[in-house]
This record gives sequence, C-alpha cells and structure tokens, in this order.
Amino acid sequence: MTFAFYLFSCIAILATAMVVTSRHPVHGLLYLVVSFLAVASVFYVLGAPFIALLEVIVYAGAIMVLFVFMIMMLNLGPNVASEESQFLRPSVWVGPSLLCLVLFVEMIYVVVSGEPSATAAASEIDPKQVGVALIGKYYLAVEFASMLLLAGIVAAYHLGKRSLPDETTEEAIQ
Repeated sequence: MTFAFYLFSCIAILATAMVVTSRHPVHGLLYLVVSFLAVASVFYVLGAPFIALLEVIVYAGAIMVLFVFMIMMLNLGPNVASEESQFLRPSVWVGPSLLCLVLFVEMIYVVVSGEPSATAAASEIDPKQVGVALIGKYYLAVEFASMLLLAGIVAAYHLGKRSLPDETTEEAIQ
C-alpha cells in the first residue's frame, strides 16, 4: 500500500505542476481533474473512502463544471476559438490520458489486492461524523468559504464581461 500511496502522490504533484505551467485554460482543467482524482486515490489508500468519494463528487465533479462554465462565460476572444479546434488533437490528450491510465491501473490493483491499510483498520470515518464536524465546529469556516467562492464568481464575471458599443450608450442614457 505504501507503493500505491507514493505513486498516487507523485501523480498528484505532477498533474498539479502541469496545471500551474499550462498555457491554455482547458489544458489546465484537464490536468486539474487528474490531480483531484489522484488526491482522491490517496485518501482511499489511507483508509478514508468516504472522503475520497467526496473529493470526486465535489471537486472533480461540481467544481470542475463551475470552472468550465466560467471559462465559457469569459469567452477569451477569437484567438481562443481558433485554439479550441486544436484541443481535439491526440497530442493534447496524451498527458492527461496517460496519468489517468496509471491511476486506473493502480486503483484496480489496490481494490483487487484487498489489503487493508494500517489506518483503515484503526478507524473509519462515516458520513455522520463529517456532517457533524462541518455543521458543528467548522460552521463559520464553511460559510465563509462559500461566500468567498461566490464573491470570486461574481468578480470574475464582472472583470471578464465585455461591453458592446450599444450597451455603453444605453447605460449612459439611464
């Protein structure tokens, strides 16, 4: 299990480095999905399957859809539209696909081997414990994080919004 932990950790670090160094936003999103899946695999190997499931559902699912919508809403111009046609080339998908393949093979190995990790035998976290922790002790932190995300979305919309010539004159009249 330690080999799986280190392999998943290396994939997460590599994918996250590719997110930061990627020049195209869509490429960065692809690598970010791989990074989230690798972190979920690390949680699973450490004996926290519920947290791993939350990682996949919340981050790799919901947050990534939010990022895709923000990139589509910002509409970065005609240069990006010409670059989007290049996203379908196989050379763009090779990196994320190889990392996902390694994650998949390693996850199958971990599940089939059936060896419980040392931390999995010690204690297991169930959904009730997570809910009590979030609603009880960390209630304000969760609320502040949601407000911060909402403020970021609104700010990105207003900063990325382009005004058309007709809109400027209509706003001046009102």
